[in-house]
Amino acid sequence: MNKYQMHLFEIRADESFRDLQLRTIPGIKPDDLIGIRTPDLRGYAKELVRSGEAEHFIAKLPHRYFDEYLLHGLILSQFKDYDKLTGEIDRFLPFVDNWAVCDQTNPKIFAKYKDELLLKIRSWIVSDHDYTVRFAIRMLMNHFLGDGFRKSYADMVVNADNGNYYVSMMCAWYFATALASNYDEIVPYIEERRLAKWTHNKTIQKAVESYRISDTQKQYLKALKQKV
Repeated sequence: MNKYQMHLFEIRADESFRDLQLRTIPGIKPDDLIGIRTPDLRGYAKELVRSGEAEHFIAKLPHRYFDEYLLHGLILSQFKDYDKLTGEIDRFLPFVDNWAVCDQTNPKIFAKYKDELLLKIRSWIVSDHDYTVRFAIRMLMNHFLGDGFRKSYADMVVNADNGNYYVSMMCAWYFATALASNYDEIVPYIEERRLAKWTHNKTIQKAVESYRISDTQKQYLKALKQKV
């Protein structure tokens, strides 16, 4: 056991939290999960970045524990060098095999490099690896809605929906969020049934749950739900 793993075991939460993670993150074996709360992992990620040890930690892939992958993603989220970051993201994504690690990897520096990021998204979103696709869709959702929205981006998400549950769920999340920020541009996708049926209905469900969508819009969307 290396020093990073030893520290992770020192900051782990109680067994009840670990049991909760096992129920909510499919595919993880009990022996591969330490059970650490995200705020504690985030604090450790910041500590490693400050000390200069972060690069040493992320250099080794694959990791042994789920918590190490989560820590890896949280470290990458703090990177300041865009080119180095995207290289590390490309190296990391093939090892990501669950929604939690995928969604916690959220580099802030991407907001400053929209043009460059879009080129990377275009390559990630056509990947054969489901969580690389999910990551690409989430980056479109995080950085290219509102004033930055283009219809071609929504078309990319439609085409990326490969039927994998975690990809389709992210597609629905994207379109529900887009309805809140770009309703007039996005509602035709629902009206014209451009999404897969499951994604279509899940989008409406998520949109109806949003406080950012008006009651009138919610009622209209409910009427567009497809029969299973």
